[in-house]
Amino acid sequence: MQSRELPFIREMFDDIAPRYDLLNRLLSLRQDVVWRKKMVSVMAIPDKGRVLDVACGTGDVAVEICRQKDPRVKVTGIDFSPGMLFLAREKIRRNQNTAISLLAGDALALPFCEQTFHAVTIAFGIRNIRNKVGALKAFYESLMPGGMVLVLELATPKKTRLQEAYLAYFQRVLPLVGRLLSKHGFAYSYLPDSVSRFPTSDVFMSIMADAGFAHITCRRMTLGIANLFVGIKPR
Repeated sequence: MQSRELPFIREMFDDIAPRYDLLNRLLSLRQDVVWRKKMVSVMAIPDKGRVLDVACGTGDVAVEICRQKDPRVKVTGIDFSPGMLFLAREKIRRNQNTAISLLAGDALALPFCEQTFHAVTIAFGIRNIRNKVGALKAFYESLMPGGMVLVLELATPKKTRLQEAYLAYFQRVLPLVGRLLSKHGFAYSYLPDSVSRFPTSDVFMSIMADAGFAHITCRRMTLGIANLFVGIKPR
């Protein structure tokens, strides 16, 4: 993400943070919960493994990792939005997840040594990063050999009647409801625009390969409304 864009995007997420979870559940009909659970279920990490959750938001993925995996797993969440991190800390405190630590940071400049983590996750965040190859290379460097990256992102369904209905909802209804409930005039218009500009699954898999990942797969979920990309750092 270029430096001139970073303050704008960060301010937007700070503004919508208080209603972020509510709107995610409402506008996705709770499918966002299903998608995160699926992503975590696919993750393969050892006992006492270490996971980095980039663009951790309000902490949903980090909490889900602790729920599904070995209780000794250590999860580090990083996000550039103070508003999101504040809510994540509250959620983690309520769930008594002592295995989760949080810090403010940039996906393009991760403050970790190389080969620190067994897995890196990012849910609904990669589309907000312009330099996707740079971010994926940063993830790659932070992974141990054999570690996996899991990227969950919204997508546009293939051209069917479903796509027509989905686009009508996504481009017209969602921005209106989001604007009314979040009190933010732009954020939920930015969302469909950012999804429409995201690379196709084949192109994004090529970007992952350019960053060094191998054995790359893409799983379409909910008829193609979301994609789960998985890649492995070669041993």
